[in-house]
Amino acid sequence: MITLTNLQKTFPARGSGVPVQALADIDLTIGRGEIFGIIGRSGAGKSTLLRTINLLEKPTTGSVTVDGVEMTGLSAAELRQARHSIGMIFQHFNLLSSRTVFDNVALPLELAGVPKAEIRTAVEPLLDLVGLSDKRDRYPAELSGGQKQRVGIARALASKPKVLLSDEATSALDPETTTQILHLLADINRRLGLTIVLITHEIGVIKEICHKVAVMEGGRVIEQGPVFGIFAHPAHPTTRSFVDPVINRGMPDSLKERLSPAPQPGTNPVLRITFTGEKATSPVISAISRDLGLDLNIWHGQVDEIQGAPFGTLVVEALGDEAKVASAVEFLKSNHLGVEVLGHVPANH
Repeated sequence: MITLTNLQKTFPARGSGVPVQALADIDLTIGRGEIFGIIGRSGAGKSTLLRTINLLEKPTTGSVTVDGVEMTGLSAAELRQARHSIGMIFQHFNLLSSRTVFDNVALPLELAGVPKAEIRTAVEPLLDLVGLSDKRDRYPAELSGGQKQRVGIARALASKPKVLLSDEATSALDPETTTQILHLLADINRRLGLTIVLITHEIGVIKEICHKVAVMEGGRVIEQGPVFGIFAHPAHPTTRSFVDPVINRGMPDSLKERLSPAPQPGTNPVLRITFTGEKATSPVISAISRDLGLDLNIWHGQVDEIQGAPFGTLVVEALGDEAKVASAVEFLKSNHLGVEVLGHVPANH
């Protein structure tokens, strides 16, 4: 549905400064009907990347293809037409204060010259879709933040786009309203088969509704893939810094301080076991204790769900000899569970 190939974006130097490379070597493929998240800290380049999809930011080099149309090769008139198939919602709503809810949603249709009767036929179902039929004659000043964002979503859908771009659409909202808006976007994705690309600095947003994710740093994509895989096995340190606090992969500092990296006489290994997929609910701890004679002292853990699949982590101290620990590690791997040695602690702590 969307293909970004060797995308580069460099902003010219200001004054005596040097040019700024905002995007470098970006290659992304976003499938039809996916909810694709792009996450990164401030300055990572995610907003610039999002805006290249509808060419609000023209890339310096590289190509952008949306639904088979190479956007970078279009004339100005062709680009205006192509943008009708790409809706966009914004962090701060961008509503016109002098227009009612109905008229804000109708605005892109009015600008496109759609007859009034057709506008009414198009707008009223959208207000129902976003749960604002009873607010059609209200003004933005009379709405809550969540309601304003629902207007923004309905307006973005007015031209029946195939792609919806979300520019930090929930970052100005409280947690409860954020969840409601995310559920609305997921519902729209299911009902309309709409491809949604959203940027965020909040990993919880990615976890809530995205199918795939790209992690950005310094204008580059440093890791990408299905959300469950990225959460279960984050490879890049920046990805781990996003993921660990949400799924509790990390440990409290008080526990970290007790770990030494290398084994010493009289120490026990500390293991982190990752439970995913069908084996997430298997009673492996009791099996290890019963069948291998190895006791596991539980330090830290959490059970969660990502994209409807169970996911959990457990940090344990293995109380036993080296051979039994090695057998336990092999047993866990044979059951398709993740396992890694985090360090070692004195046996009599």
